[in-house]
Amino acid sequence: MQPVVMKRLQGAYKKDRLAHAYLFEGPAGSGLTEITHFFVKLLLCETPLENVPCETCRSCQLYNSGNHPNILFVEPDGQNIKIDQIRELIFKMNKTGFSSGRKIYVIQEADRMNNSSANALLKFLEEPEFNVTAILLTERLNAIMTTIRSRCQLVSFQPLSRQKMMEKLVQDGMTASMAATVSMLTQSTEEAVQLASDEDFIQQRKSVLKLVDVASQNVHEALLLLQSDWLPLFKEKEDAERGLDMLLFAYRDIASVKAGLETARTYPDMEETWKQMALQRSFNVLSKQLQAVLQAKQQLPRNMNRTLLMEQLMLNLQEG
Repeated sequence: MQPVVMKRLQGAYKKDRLAHAYLFEGPAGSGLTEITHFFVKLLLCETPLENVPCETCRSCQLYNSGNHPNILFVEPDGQNIKIDQIRELIFKMNKTGFSSGRKIYVIQEADRMNNSSANALLKFLEEPEFNVTAILLTERLNAIMTTIRSRCQLVSFQPLSRQKMMEKLVQDGMTASMAATVSMLTQSTEEAVQLASDEDFIQQRKSVLKLVDVASQNVHEALLLLQSDWLPLFKEKEDAERGLDMLLFAYRDIASVKAGLETARTYPDMEETWKQMALQRSFNVLSKQLQAVLQAKQQLPRNMNRTLLMEQLMLNLQEG
């Protein structure tokens, strides 16, 4: 994850050219949190191994247990990070920790500091202590005060490619088929993990695949399935939008199979079923089915009667 960022941070550590303050910026799911934890642990580690935390020293064990006295995390209190939080941070950073080693503070969602808290932090950044390291995290770089940005070394995180996200999710224990599906729905690894472990989402995925199976064969069965299965699972607007996305991706999978494209599928566990469906349908039919789902997606935001919208979609898929 983020090899350029990792190389840069480990290189600075190895050469002892660390900045007194870092500003990590990037989109959700790009590894901001994970790499921050790695970097902080590396800076505090007593016996690092080739620029990697050893995980066994007292410092690593304290960090892993959440009890390291030389690290302070600050996050928004309600909507904002308040000046009292920054004052407390400064007070604690000026105190002696359990050892004379490095002290680190991490400000999460740093863009949510109000003017007073940002100005208080700015003064602290302008007079850095030699053994204090600051790490500010943000997904909204433009919302960070320019003067604060100028006092920090900027480290930009790029969005993970879908392939990289799938690899990470599988490496962390997710099935390849589920990783392929959730990586189409979000660029955030955190949200992807939440979706994959959500029983409602697991049932939604099954419902989508059932509907694809019956929609083109028996419109009456499709309408029954809609009432008994789909509509109860996709009641909320956000769920309904995601359901149509998942339906669209299923038909796109089938079209890709028919075209012989080796693109990554959204539902790799359905490959054999998609092959059978691809044999039974012309490109013209698949094109009409894709258009039908796209049309439903476009109509959803302004259509209050989702039941009627989905019933019409079932009829359109049958006609396709």
